[in-house]
Amino acid sequence: MSVTEHIERSGVVAIVRLDDYTHAPDMARALFAGGVEAVEFTYTNPAAGDAVRATKAAMGDAMMVGAGTVLDPETARAAILQGADFIVTPTVQLDTIQLCNRYSVPTVIGAFTPTEILTAWQAGASIVKVFPASVGGPRYLKDVRGPLPQVKLMPTGGVSVETAGDFIAAGAVGVAAGGNLIDAATVMSRDWDTLTNRARELVEAVQQARP
Repeated sequence: MSVTEHIERSGVVAIVRLDDYTHAPDMARALFAGGVEAVEFTYTNPAAGDAVRATKAAMGDAMMVGAGTVLDPETARAAILQGADFIVTPTVQLDTIQLCNRYSVPTVIGAFTPTEILTAWQAGASIVKVFPASVGGPRYLKDVRGPLPQVKLMPTGGVSVETAGDFIAAGAVGVAAGGNLIDAATVMSRDWDTLTNRARELVEAVQQARP
């Protein structure tokens, strides 16, 4: 099964944006127990590379481990060498898409306007991340999919258990969730059961909304 197939099957990418990535493998195990098959560690934290390596070593091919908030091809290349299965950007970066395609590494490319979305897709993005999705909501995603039904869209930003189903019903292939799924207090207290339960609820909301 390919990386994108893993992402689309569970329909959820968990975004980890924390100051402390010490417990990265434990976070991944808890998320996986709840049905999430893809996790993204944002490179706003300099320890992201270590988190990617440690999590990939712990989870193997069971879970797809991504590098998030990648701003340039140099960071993408470093993340790939650290074991990242996929690369996520907040904006349209044609040179990053080109580099990842060169090494057959899938990309989730951030875009918002229809022009940006189509530009990213035509350049070879595996999935286009509609960001920030909280601005337009499910209705905006549905409107974009009207003229662009071929593009795989994944809303990111403000996605929650309450809104995930609406985004899926609007045509998203999956959703990406950060703060509403993984917060510092839960991780610091090592409350992995709570994290697993949140993951399960989010995955169930996605699955129930699918045709």
